[in-house]
Amino acid sequence: MTDLSLGGPTPDVADDGVWLACVECGDAIAPFDDVVYECPDCGGLLEARYADYPTFEEFSGDGVWRYAAALPFDEGVTIREGNTPLYTVPEIEAEADVADLRVKHEGANPTGSFKDRGMTVGVKVADRLGVDRLACASTGNTSAALAAYGARANTPVLVLLPAGKVAAGKVAQAALHGARICEVDGNFDDCLDVVAELADRGEAYLLNSLNPFRLEGQKTIGLEILEQSRDAHGHLPDRIVLPVGNAGNTAALYKCFRELVEAGELDKSEVPKLTGVQAEGAAPMVEAVENGRDYVERWDDVETRATAIRIGNPVNAPKALPGIYDTGGTAVAVSDEKITEAQRMLAEDGVGVEPASAASVAGLLKLRERGDIDADERVVCLTTGHLLKDPEAAAEAGGDTTPVPADADGVLDAL
Repeated sequence: MTDLSLGGPTPDVADDGVWLACVECGDAIAPFDDVVYECPDCGGLLEARYADYPTFEEFSGDGVWRYAAALPFDEGVTIREGNTPLYTVPEIEAEADVADLRVKHEGANPTGSFKDRGMTVGVKVADRLGVDRLACASTGNTSAALAAYGARANTPVLVLLPAGKVAAGKVAQAALHGARICEVDGNFDDCLDVVAELADRGEAYLLNSLNPFRLEGQKTIGLEILEQSRDAHGHLPDRIVLPVGNAGNTAALYKCFRELVEAGELDKSEVPKLTGVQAEGAAPMVEAVENGRDYVERWDDVETRATAIRIGNPVNAPKALPGIYDTGGTAVAVSDEKITEAQRMLAEDGVGVEPASAASVAGLLKLRERGDIDADERVVCLTTGHLLKDPEAAAEAGGDTTPVPADADGVLDAL
């Protein structure tokens, strides 16, 4: 049974108050002695744990490393990630009919997605461990981020992508930053199986969200949401709605809130309800929640235009499902058509996102229509990637161009 409780004595294996703990058997593991992704004894997922959990008063500066007191190091391999905007979206708020709606737009990170937050920490850990190659499987955003941060750290990067299934903008990013890109004849989960085997053989350091240090950077999304919400209107959000692919953000946000509760900074009653959204063609987490399960069953065949969440086996489900259940949240699947509609709605409010990001807004609207979200709730929707990550999808969702002659009268006639 998954055990995500914090606190207790600091184990002997801790390094400067940091260690890894298995969420299944509870074993404590030294964080930086050897490369480790899963529990050596039982194969369970690992979490970073700390001797002390900070309060907001201990944070200073901006971006991800404002929260260094809650991270394994004082600074990482950084290109100024984090400090992303929390937008108002008046038209969508009116459509959703909730007390307050904000959009946390992670597309404003340096490579255009939330993945930069995990890489600034994870690549620093790789440097500490002395590895000579970084690797990931990716639906696109992970590869772009890892390639950029690997370039910054002067460390070679290997990327495995499902052939023909990754948006061109993301492949271009990884290529330009110098990653070695291999297109696999299979889906994302097949890519992850292969890259995990390569990592087990010692051929590369894995920086998918199976790596517990990736999620340490991603938990800063939650810290920013809380601080920005208090600054904006004096209240914490009642609910955070977010897209779910590998469920890393869901697990990371839940860890963020658990740590704040442990620090005495947040009461359990104040923790936002974590609400996951998946595309109907790739919804194993939703299936698990609808059936009250604490595990997911792998979907071998997945398909959705929201390529960033086209994942059939979310590896962080054991950490993420308790986050949904314990906070009183839920999960919902939405159609590709509703995702595109939500992408257009966000654009009309001035926020440009890739399709997977718009799933959060589509999910909010569906849950409001079903009565699962109340009108008096203050809601934050997480959008995870920039519009130009998938320019083809953006062009398809937008309007057609109009051919005109090269004169003003011709333009006015067309108007």
